Amino acid sequence: MPLLNFLKPKNKLEEGGRSSAPVQSDAGEPEQSCPNCHKAIPLSRLWADKLVCSCGYHFRMKARQRIGTVADKDSFCELFSDIRSCNPLGFPGYEEKLDTVKTVSEESEAVICGTALIGKQKCCIFAMESYFMMGSMGSAVGERITALFEYAVEHRLPVVGFTVSGGARMQEGLLSLMQMAKTSAAVKRHSDVGLLYIAVLTDPTTGGVTASFAMEADIILAEPGATVGFAGKRVIEQTTRQTLPKEFQSAEFVLEHGFIDKIAHRKDQRKLLTQFLRMHNGGQKL
Repeated sequence: MPLLNFLKPKNKLEEGGRSSAPVQSDAGEPEQSCPNCHKAIPLSRLWADKLVCSCGYHFRMKARQRIGTVADKDSFCELFSDIRSCNPLGFPGYEEKLDTVKTVSEESEAVICGTALIGKQKCCIFAMESYFMMGSMGSAVGERITALFEYAVEHRLPVVGFTVSGGARMQEGLLSLMQMAKTSAAVKRHSDVGLLYIAVLTDPTTGGVTASFAMEADIILAEPGATVGFAGKRVIEQTTRQTLPKEFQSAEFVLEHGFIDKIAHRKDQRKLLTQFLRMHNGGQKL
């Protein structure tokens, strides 16, 4: 995907989000405006800095590029790419929507699964794709993640997961909600045999994904400023009739209240994951 297209909003859900459209500088080099400090950043520098502004603002990142920032070069091997969504409820326009987001995201589903080496430590890894219906969890997403944890149990491998999601996929109704229980059961089986699961929460991690596998890891990291929550802030305020703090559901707020273990800057994630995986030694006894 060309650099200019990568950071453009891909659909209505992403307009006004964490990535604004690139502009052309006077020197002719494409630039990206940071929504936080409002500085113009040359795209070449932004890519070199893993899509992080000098002010610390973390832009959203595509799933395959995210895996590439932490995995050893050429070590990623994709699994379960044949598991894809259908239209089990006959939801009007859903098949057309799937065709559109497949083209936009260049992915067949909202999560990519496989194995990789991180600091020479073999693990299973998954990364959710925000450009595929905002990482919504349908039956195919749940099945891929469940299959990955089952593969990890069979091969005694730790799991590293990068989450980003707007929640359950409404076009699949109850079949989507069922994935919360299915993925949670798979995580539990993985835990029961003494294997490590590390989750990295990215912006946003919300809804049914937060209420299931995202918050069930042994070690839970989150990127700076990431939104982490279940129901939306406005929904909670309308229900409780209380005004919530401005920083409510930010990664920093969630850390302060004990729901995650550490804020992990993108530049530090590979080092941290390598340390954790080496300490665990792939689930084998030292």
